[in-house]
Amino acid sequence: MLEPFVLEKTKTSPSAHFDQQQGIFKVGGRSIVEDPNGFYMPIYNWLAEYVKNPNPETLFEFDLEYFNSSSARQVMKIIMVLEEIEKTGNKVKVLWQYEEGDEMSQERGAEIKLVSKLDFEIREYPSDSEIDF
Repeated sequence: MLEPFVLEKTKTSPSAHFDQQQGIFKVGGRSIVEDPNGFYMPIYNWLAEYVKNPNPETLFEFDLEYFNSSSARQVMKIIMVLEEIEKTGNKVKVLWQYEEGDEMSQERGAEIKLVSKLDFEIREYPSDSEIDF
């Protein structure tokens, strides 16, 4: 089992919480980081190790309230790493969550779903609820 990985969110970077033992795989917040490759590298490194010995089922949750085009490429890289898990015979589901009325996040999720080979659910949540990321 991998050690848990946690990044706290800031005004410009999302939170990331991965805990293999607890089955938690979440990225949420805003992603407008100045150096997206540098910021996301520890996430890729952790996921690359996870791919070597994944859980039988992985639910990966995104709740990105805003992300720029550079960050969109990083999200796609995460999706591609998750697709590697399926090649091991294990299951992966992506849950793309967005706040009620956030059409941009809904549309971006739909675009990613179109190119993803994963089980991919897009889910709206009420704007008065708080998602724990």
